[in-house]
Amino acid sequence: MQLTTEQLKEKIKEYKKRLNVTIVAHFYQRDEVFEIADITGDSLELAIKTRDDDSEFVLFCGVGFMGQSVKVLSPNKRVVMPKAACCAMATMIDGMQFDASVKVLNDAGIPNENILPITYINSNADVKAKVGEMGGMVCTSSNAKKIITTALKEGKKILFVPDRCLGQNIANQMGLKSCVIGDGTNPADADIICYNGFCSVHQLFTMDDINFYRKKYPGILIAVHPECDPEICNAADFVGSTSQLINYIKELPEDQKVAVGTEFNLVNRLRPKNTFVLSSTKPECPTMNETTLKDVYDVLKSIDEGEPLNEIEVDEKTQKWAKIALERMLAL
Repeated sequence: MQLTTEQLKEKIKEYKKRLNVTIVAHFYQRDEVFEIADITGDSLELAIKTRDDDSEFVLFCGVGFMGQSVKVLSPNKRVVMPKAACCAMATMIDGMQFDASVKVLNDAGIPNENILPITYINSNADVKAKVGEMGGMVCTSSNAKKIITTALKEGKKILFVPDRCLGQNIANQMGLKSCVIGDGTNPADADIICYNGFCSVHQLFTMDDINFYRKKYPGILIAVHPECDPEICNAADFVGSTSQLINYIKELPEDQKVAVGTEFNLVNRLRPKNTFVLSSTKPECPTMNETTLKDVYDVLKSIDEGEPLNEIEVDEKTQKWAKIALERMLAL
């Protein structure tokens, strides 16, 4: 018999009372999943918060690299996911592609000792480990500028993976020169050399969308995520990470209209009036939206039966170097 939404919620509550499990959910999750979580937040925020949690299991409602970050920072925890979902951006680069990117820089006359790699948190553990082994570190969209500022003090070229948009936007903010691997320019001429990865959701926002809202609502503010194309970020009134966007919009006067360029589920929760999604199409992250209450219930049931579904495992070497890359960031 198929359970109703309310029945699923009740079953989940029952399991949570009996099992040593903490449910965490990323901001982009569906409302019904977000609402049953014990801890909510952005990807790194969730990994940090769960370090201090005493549950044996972390049930992570998000995508693969997020669950891996929890496992890397808290190797003794058992991390399970309702869906074995992958972030599309994170899958755009793996260890071999990272090595190939380093070779591009080598071929341009930049030796390894003059390269400092930085990987966006939206990358899998194998890439974080490669970065850690080369002396590099992780960044988030909120601290990328600080991390890059610190890194540049070493006088090295920055190899920024995997999100070209975040790398280019930070370079623009700092007055630095950037390039994208494969764009025909010489990497040796750039301060920040970006891998050609991107977030498909944040590519949906266009100048036509901005022009439409500015024309329809004179005085409207445009607030976007730095995973958006540099042209969009340059035309916006505010550019910030998920948490920064939330705080920015909370501080606006109630009658101030704002159009927001980020994932739909987050925008939909921000405030009931005068907030618009900056897109002519619904910008939903497909993998984030795969997780359902039924999936959460199924994983809890599997834990109860002693055979947890979708458990995250990270090998010892990868765990070691990925943790070093993450901890270098946290130390700043």
